[in-house]
Amino acid sequence: MSKPFLPFTRPAIDEETIQGVAEVLRSGWLASGPHVRKFEAALSEYCGGRPVRTQTSATASLEHALLAAGIGAGDEVITPAMSFVATANVIVRAGARPVFVDVGLDTRNIDFDQVEAAITPRTRAIMPVHFAGLPVDMDRLYAIAGRHRLRVIEDAAQAIGSSWRGQRIGSFGDLVCFSFHPNKNVTSIEGGCVVGGSPEEVQELELHRFHGQRKRAEDEVDTLFAAGKANLSDVAARVGLGQLAALERFNARRRELAARYFSLWEQDPPVRLPARGDEGHNCHMFAPLLPLERLRISRRQFIEQMAERGIGVGVHYASAIHLFTAYRALGYRGGQFPNAERIGRETVTLPLFPAMELSDVDRVVEATTDVLRRAAK
Repeated sequence: MSKPFLPFTRPAIDEETIQGVAEVLRSGWLASGPHVRKFEAALSEYCGGRPVRTQTSATASLEHALLAAGIGAGDEVITPAMSFVATANVIVRAGARPVFVDVGLDTRNIDFDQVEAAITPRTRAIMPVHFAGLPVDMDRLYAIAGRHRLRVIEDAAQAIGSSWRGQRIGSFGDLVCFSFHPNKNVTSIEGGCVVGGSPEEVQELELHRFHGQRKRAEDEVDTLFAAGKANLSDVAARVGLGQLAALERFNARRRELAARYFSLWEQDPPVRLPARGDEGHNCHMFAPLLPLERLRISRRQFIEQMAERGIGVGVHYASAIHLFTAYRALGYRGGQFPNAERIGRETVTLPLFPAMELSDVDRVVEATTDVLRRAAK
């Protein structure tokens, strides 16, 4: 009997959460309401009591955080060349210019030596990415920001539940943005949030997520500026509440599965393994690099051959950001950030999600090793 297809990720929604969503649907209140307030309160408690405001996506969260911080036309924001393109897109949408720097080949995190070299009189902020949930060096990040009086908007889309020196990401720092996309460690179907900010900035976040409107009374409202709409629904928030309650259990299981990968590939791995991290890593993804220069197959063919063996493989991410047409138009070119470019060519994402068994990891390792052995030059 053939084994069921193993995707590279799958959300785990329990029956209590499903029942809770049904209750929200029956309540007649589907847009932002009591469950959004409960979700924000639970997130705030998880992040040490800091203010939290939710949005319909982490992309909106990042953009709103930039705007609340006053980032706009003529400003520069330093950010890594390897991430999902949203990290850079929001900088452009805010009217600023993304200034890319390279990343570590194994950590995939921003190179702080290059960050310091990239600072100019126009630099207003640093937007690091905690890639795959592995925290950047927070001490160095905030030391640089403090010396140069820069804002920090953390793209922590993949990092909920990660920690730095015992402190949860989001519980300290400047403005921190989490994602609740279905492939993240916590999902609300779609959604995101901004953690932190002064009282004035929190008010800005509220305005940006609902048309720039402020109510004075039930029959009196003012629009302070032309904002968009990105308020989370109560349906999504109810899913998020169920997920957040299970986060520590989910992350503990992810760490076990990641440890199994590292253990099985401890000797002579056929791939370049990502940085392992420590107990503070939430193990959002397991993304090694393929040794394409030693193979007779392409990455696409590797993915196809793994699918034939019943195993799904993702790609995070298929290109360094500066190589996209939109960013070449800003003057970026190939060869500027070699680590980011190599990661974009060689990376694959192997299955890692809480419902997996350790035997599933064994199966992935066996299949990967077999495909690459057969494809070796």
